[in-house]
Amino acid sequence: MALPDLNVSAVAREPVLQAFGVTRTFGSGAAAVHALKGASLSVPHGRLVALKGRSGSGKTTLINLLGALDKPSEGSIYLEGTEITGLSDKARTLLRRTRLGLIFQSFALVPLMSAYENVEFGLRISGMPSSMRRQRAEEVLSFVGLTPRMGHRPFELSGGEQQRVAIARAIAHRPVLLLADEPTAELDSRMGLQVIKVFKDLVAQENMTIVMTTHDPAIMEIVDHVYTLEDGQIVDQR
Repeated sequence: MALPDLNVSAVAREPVLQAFGVTRTFGSGAAAVHALKGASLSVPHGRLVALKGRSGSGKTTLINLLGALDKPSEGSIYLEGTEITGLSDKARTLLRRTRLGLIFQSFALVPLMSAYENVEFGLRISGMPSSMRRQRAEEVLSFVGLTPRMGHRPFELSGGEQQRVAIARAIAHRPVLLLADEPTAELDSRMGLQVIKVFKDLVAQENMTIVMTTHDPAIMEIVDHVYTLEDGQIVDQR
């Protein structure tokens, strides 16, 4: 199933990502949990954006909605000017494989595969021809500084190296938007800053757009834009 055709010239002036009045309610009646309550945001191309907030503030729920992992109860989400809110499950899966990159704090690497094989496997799933996969996998592993380690399996890599493999896998198919949920939460401060440096390099050198959740004050000082969530609402931005 094909995704809606995106005319690049027509959407060039559009933000890469927009959300309008997004709500997400789990359950119903007296047991209903209102995880998001009308969140709206706009993300331009080539920016590193942070969603900050305490546990339970709604930031992970929002990142899941932006990444087409879930559907909002109300509201709409647009990727490069095209609404993705009403897409079928199959179309949302295709969207994640081809136009979005997703990174999780748990790394989610295949344990029996090397760093190279994890990235190459992601490219295989995205549909990249076999003739192009090796070169692209080696390119992105080089970009994140892991060429000497590409033959190692996850258990042979540090936490920071594993997260950089996850980043390489997420950007290998050249997504228009990279979404990261607490990507430094399992890392010490030094390794966490290495990951953020990779993000900054992606923005500066590849014009990548990145939205990440975090509660780390040090990270919030070096991103381009910060949205603050409290109790399911965006209460501040800078």
